[in-house]
Formats: sequence, structure tokens, C-alpha cells
Amino acid sequence: MEFTVAGRVVAEYSSGLGIEATLGPRPHLHPIRTLAGTVVTDTLPADHRWHLGLSLAMQDVNRNNLWGGRTYVRDQGYTWLDDHGSITGEGFDEVRPDGFTQRLAWRGADGKVLLSERRTMRAAALDERSWALDLGWALTADETVTLGSPATNGRPGGAGYGGCFWRVAPGANLALTAGELTGEEQVNGSAEPELVWRGESGGAAYTLRFSGLGDGDRWFVRTTEGPTGYPGVCAAWAYEHTRTIEAGDTRTGALRVVISD
Repeated sequence: MEFTVAGRVVAEYSSGLGIEATLGPRPHLHPIRTLAGTVVTDTLPADHRWHLGLSLAMQDVNRNNLWGGRTYVRDQGYTWLDDHGSITGEGFDEVRPDGFTQRLAWRGADGKVLLSERRTMRAAALDERSWALDLGWALTADETVTLGSPATNGRPGGAGYGGCFWRVAPGANLALTAGELTGEEQVNGSAEPELVWRGESGGAAYTLRFSGLGDGDRWFVRTTEGPTGYPGVCAAWAYEHTRTIEAGDTRTGALRVVISD
């Protein structure tokens, strides 16, 4: 499914069907492009093949891995477990050239529905160099669901990832800021209203402006490419503490990203 702004295709939405179970199959946006066509997302990268463009994903949903890859186990570290779930599309309520409204199911390793989701996406032109992507979600639990991360399961080093995650396209990070904070060390774990990523992809410079953290959410960021690092930004839902959605309750949230040449 393609989405257009000002007559240009700026994002493509994939169902995630056909992705192997250990990679946390789920719907995602990739590629996302600037208005000039610069690609600003990555998918299935060699270093973390379960990173899928822009997606919602958590490593611990009632002990089911809906992120992909190895699961962080307290006092053991990252371990391959037979615990991989998936997020499946259950139908669209609305589809337009600039967005959609979709119903989804977050499923455990046994296929049982853990959360029902209503997701919206809207894309809109801002000026000749910029467009805005608005992604919203409402997660409803039939039974109580606890969301966790490697950090809540004992991993040190600010590894509280999981939530709304953007794997950034390969290329240079020119600057990372959040308010007065600069660089990965300061920005990771912060809760500033806006995070700005300035990057380069294919020789073209671009800027991503992220906003919309929910109450208790934190920014999780990585800027270093190599054996232990990668470029990515996450509005993290369980950065330090687990989050619980009680039976019958709904957790809502939204992320806005302004994408500029």
C-alpha cells in the first residue's frame, strides 16, 4: 500500500506477511521518503534483521516476544526462546491516498490475541521541503497485559527499547538533539517534547523531528553503527518500568514525525 503527499509516494505500508516468525512479523512502513525521494528508513538490516522500518513492537508482552530476535532473560542475557508472537492485520475501516484506519491483533506465541489495536496513519504536506507523518494507536486488553523491555528484565545500559520504533536508514548521523540535550548519551532515556535527528542518506541531508511521547514514555536512541550500535529512534513505553493495561482498558498514544529535505 502506497501513501502520497503532493502527488509523490512518501511511504509504503507492508503487512509483514511472509516474515519469519523469529523476526517478530508485523505491519510496518518502509521505505519512508522525503519529498525529494531520500529514503530515511531501513528494514531487515544485517545487524538486527527484526528491525522493520517504522513499526510498533515490544520485546515482552506477557512474556511473549513481539519484537523479534533473542529475548533478554534476567541473569542469562540474550537467549533464543520459542516465545515469538506476531502482530496481524485484521481489516481496514478506511483507506485513503494519505492514510488509513486499521484493526490489528497482537498475538502471543500460541496465536492467542493479547491486545486488540486500532491504528491510524495520516500523511500531510507542510511546505515544499517537509511533510508530517502522524501515527496513532489504541491498544485494548481483554485480559490484563504487562509490557516490558530488556531493561525491565535486568539489562543495564539504558536498553529500555520497545514501543514505536523507527530504524533509520544507513548513513551518517549529523546531529541528535532533544531540547538542550545532545548526542546519544544525553538524549537516551530523556523525555523532552521533541527529538531532532539530522542525518544523511545516499549523499542527501535530511531532518526528522519526533514528538508525541506519552505519560511515562522515554526516548530510546542509538546513533552508532557497528557491532553493537545502529541508527534508531524509539518512543519507548517501558524504558525503566513495566506498563500494565488492565482487562477492559485501552492505552492510546501517537507519534508525529516531520520529515524534511
